[in-house]
Amino acid sequence: MKCPTCNNLMIVVEHNEIELDYCTNCQGVWFDSEELELLLESISLESLNLFLNNIINFPEAKSSEKKRRCPICGQKMRKTTIGQQPDILIDVCQQGHGMWFDSGEVGQLITQLLDKPSERADTQGRVITFLGEVFRARD
Repeated sequence: MKCPTCNNLMIVVEHNEIELDYCTNCQGVWFDSEELELLLESISLESLNLFLNNIINFPEAKSSEKKRRCPICGQKMRKTTIGQQPDILIDVCQQGHGMWFDSGEVGQLITQLLDKPSERADTQGRVITFLGEVFRARD
């Protein structure tokens, strides 16, 4: 699969039977439909507001960033924001194929969702370490 940002071939990274497409060049990550939900469920951070079916209906965000094409269907994706301050600008396939996170954005999202890290430190710590190493999540 080609990266929607830089057109390089992406590699498949697997974690807990969840396969993510990762660009080693720009460090972006593609979540196929339902993969974000599976990742969040694996660390007990499910949030109905983040599921792809709901994100597709979020209003389009104003951005000067060029629209990217879905690596599956080739259609232009819409820009939308998720998370809380600061908002995270992501690209979402309007056909429901998935969503694109630029470098560090997955880590930002997970960090925002962690309300009390000490209560679930073991599971979440492993996933955050994984995300930090693989996706180079930034503070």
